[in-house]
This record gives sequence, structure tokens and C-alpha cells, in this order.
Amino acid sequence: MTSEALVDLLSVGQQHVPNYLCGKQTSLSVVLEGADSEMSTQISTILDIYKIPQVSYRFVNQIPNETHQYPFFYRAVPNQEPPYLGIVKLLLHFRDTLSVKVWKRCIEKEKRENLPQDVIERILSQDSYSIYNAIQLHPFLKNVQYYNIAMNGVYLDENGELAADFHIVNWLMFPNKSTAGVEVGRIERQDSPEIKVTVDENAIGWSSWFNQTMPFSRCTKSCHPGHVKLVKEGEPACCYGCAPCAGGTISTQEDAEDCDKCPDEQFSNEERDQCVDKVISFLSYEQPLGISLTFLALLSSLNTLLVSGIFVKHRETPIVKANNRHLTYVLLGSLLFCFWSPFLFIGQPQRVTCLLRQTAFSVIFSVAVSSLLAKTVMVVVAFMATKPGNTMRKWLGKTLANSIVLSCSSVQVGICIVWLGISPPFPESDMHSQPMLIILQCNEGSVVMFYSALGYMGFLAATCFTLAFLARKLPGAFNEAKLITFSMLVFCSVWVSFVPTYLSTKGKYMVAVQVFSILSSSLGLLGCIFVPKCYIIVFRPDLNAKEHLMLKTQNDN
Repeated sequence: MTSEALVDLLSVGQQHVPNYLCGKQTSLSVVLEGADSEMSTQISTILDIYKIPQVSYRFVNQIPNETHQYPFFYRAVPNQEPPYLGIVKLLLHFRDTLSVKVWKRCIEKEKRENLPQDVIERILSQDSYSIYNAIQLHPFLKNVQYYNIAMNGVYLDENGELAADFHIVNWLMFPNKSTAGVEVGRIERQDSPEIKVTVDENAIGWSSWFNQTMPFSRCTKSCHPGHVKLVKEGEPACCYGCAPCAGGTISTQEDAEDCDKCPDEQFSNEERDQCVDKVISFLSYEQPLGISLTFLALLSSLNTLLVSGIFVKHRETPIVKANNRHLTYVLLGSLLFCFWSPFLFIGQPQRVTCLLRQTAFSVIFSVAVSSLLAKTVMVVVAFMATKPGNTMRKWLGKTLANSIVLSCSSVQVGICIVWLGISPPFPESDMHSQPMLIILQCNEGSVVMFYSALGYMGFLAATCFTLAFLARKLPGAFNEAKLITFSMLVFCSVWVSFVPTYLSTKGKYMVAVQVFSILSSSLGLLGCIFVPKCYIIVFRPDLNAKEHLMLKTQNDN
């Protein structure tokens, strides 16, 4: 019927014969129609052959916008896509979401004519409708636009089609049942590549049902900054949960899809909405732990100096002379340096302190243990030299003792030189072991060399302990083998427990464990070997006599 009507319009004669001019010489100038989309498309197909303009005053959004396909089609009403997208933006402005069921009810009538089919299909294919889909579905106009200055808010777009801006009106009902519309916003396309929606919320009058506040019409509340949206299985996309961001990540906006990772030097605050600088951590002199270890090291150093003063002052007494004064001074000196070595560990790590702390500690302790080993060997040699015809007497003296100390210490010095040569320790910043801290520490470089130095020190201690244990019952005045045995037992116990404790701690506490092990093992040597002798020298001088030594030697024999 449409085609027949068009043929009749195009035929000027009595018969339906297009292009045949007979009789009256009038021609069709323009076709004004209000047909539905299907008919309007059919009309355009026929009229385009004759280049006759077609003006539609109905919502025919299904007609393609490409001017090359329908170059003579014009709309007499504004395109309806902008107000639909404006409604979507308005809903998003008030944080509302329309589900599929609601959309189906709302567009059931518009679906036939007014709402574009591609918009309908996209809406119905999603669990919820968002502005991002709208933008992707409906590209906006170019910046260059042509306005009809005779009509405010109504203009022609770049395709020559009629376009318009829209008012957002809030209808109010008064107690006398009268109504009034108040403009609270606008939907505009002018001078903008996308639809612009402006709303003045202060001008809106909500119904008394909502206590004059904005109604909440969502199935879930928004996720606050510091949280991320959590999809619920089997629920619409608009009904989601909220989960706090993991440590080290933040979200700064509501309903965030993902949490952003903080830089390495920063960590998330408690609210997970801001990255804050990590705290720099190292064993410092200002902290209670550092102060305690420093005080213990200084106190132990003073005790060592006190013991050294007592032995120097009474150096000519039998108890001092009987136990090899030279090795005693070497042992006291190495213990003093042992108590000073923690100062290389406390404080911010520097290149020099990192190079020296482990190597100096290893060499100093090797000298201390080597001097004890030399003392033990001298006890055994002295006992064997008392037997008739034994040639061991020639080994008595400083030469054997010095050789033992130098040779045993030289091995440790060689290990440390190789260590510094192939992979020396260096300062580093550990940003990952503890989430909220930047740990300033010394990287030991070669782990193999670090444990080789500890292992060699343990070997010396085990050898000294074994030899002293075997020689503990040998006769002799002020035999030190028993004291050395007990001191090595304390020393070995400390360092055996040190390894697992050291490996199970991090940061400044790892350093504190080693400092405490150094101080406790050094105090064990100082206390076990020198406290009994100092007691005799100071409080029992009667036992520090030659007659007592001779009597004790006879009783041992």
C-alpha cells in the first residue's frame, strides 16, 4: 500500500505511470510523512530515486544517519538518542542502576518506535546499564556544529539533522493539589563532543515520603575509598559486595574496580585510601634496644679493663705467673675488642661498617679462642714435660703459644680476605621483608663465606673444648683446663643457638641477635676464666702463695 501510494504521488496523470508527463505539468516538491520506521525507510528508498526531499515528523531513529545512504531524508523532530542517554546519566548522577526487568517495563512501548533498536539490544543484553556502554553505542557529535539562532536550544547538527537541548524539570505538588514544574538541570550537546548533564540538587524538592532527602534506590551501598567491588555470584552486576584493599594497595574513589599498588618506598595507610612513606628501620642508638645493648657493651668493656688492671697489678703473683701471663694478656685484649665490636653493628649501616662488622668480629673471636687453645695445649705440654726423659720440655715457652695463636688466627684472616675479594658485604635497603618498613641493613655478600667464617670459629671452639675436657684432671697448680672446658661449653651453646635464631628474625632484630650473642659469649669467657682468679687475688690472697701452689701440686700427684 505504501508503494502504491508513492507511485500515485509520482504519477501526474490518471494512470500510475511514473516519469510519464501527460496533461497537467505539476511535480512533487516534498513529501511530509509521519510513518513508522519500516514505512519511512521504504518511502526513502523510492523517493531517493527521484531526489525528492522527505521530511519526517515522527521518532524514526532507526533510519541510518549516513547521508550517503539516505541523502534526502530529514527529521522535523530532534534525535531521541540524547535524551535517553541523558536519562542514563541522570540516573548515574543519583547513583541509581536500572535492572533488566525495570528496563523491559519502561521501554516496552518505546521499543516499537522511538528507542533505537541497537540501544535496546545492548540494554537487554546487560545486567545493568552504565554510561560507558552508552558512550560506546552512541558516538557524539563533532566539535563543529551549525546552529539555528532563531531557536534557542534547537539547532542543526553536522549531519544537517535537527537537534535540541532539554530541560530537566522537577514537578512539585502542593497541598491544594496544584502542580508546578521547576527547572533543576539541563541536557546539552552544544560545544561538547558528548552529552552534558547538569543538575542543581539544591533546587530539587523530594517528596515527603523520603523525608525531603534523596531516596536510595540501589540494591547495595557504594564501596568507600579503600575498598574494591566484589562481584557476587548469581547476583546482578549492580548488587555487589565490598572488600578492603590488600596491604600495599589503595583505592581513592568509590566503587573502584581494582586497587592500585603503592610504590616500593610507600605503603597503604590503615584506611587503604592513601599511600604513606614507609618507616626507615635499623638498630640505632636512640632506640631502647640499641641503648640496652650499648650499655651492656660498655659495662662489659669496663669489667674487662678492671680485670686487666688486677692482673697487671698482681702480675708477679704465683696465680698470674702460673697461667702464662702473655696468653692471658692476649685473651683479655681480644675480649676487650669483642666487647667493642658491637659498635660496628649498631647505627645506620655504612659501607665501611658493613665491610668490617663480620670480618672484624670473626678475626677477633678467632684470636680469643686461639689463645684459649694455646693455653690448653700448654697445660698438656707442661704435664708431659714433667715425666722423666720426655723431650717436650723444649716446647715450653712463648714460641709454641705464639705459633698456635698466629697460625689459627691466620686461617680466619685468610677466609676474610677471600670473602672481601670475591663478594664483600655492602649496605642495602630491604623494602619487601616487612610491609611497612624500609630496612637498612648490611648484605653479607657471599653467604658461603659468612658461614665459612662462623664454621671455622666453631671448629676452633670445638677443638679447644675437646682438648680442655681431656686435660681437665691433669695435675698442676691452678690448672685452667676445667675453667676453659666450662667457658667453651658456654661459648658453643651460645653460637649453636645463634644460627636458628638469626635465620628466623628480620631487620634490626637480626642484628640485635648477633650483638647479643657476641656479648653473651664474650661475657661467658670473661666470667668463667677470670672471675675465679680475681676472687682469689682480691679476696683470698692467702691462696695466691708459692707454698699453696707446691702443696696443691703434691696433692695432685
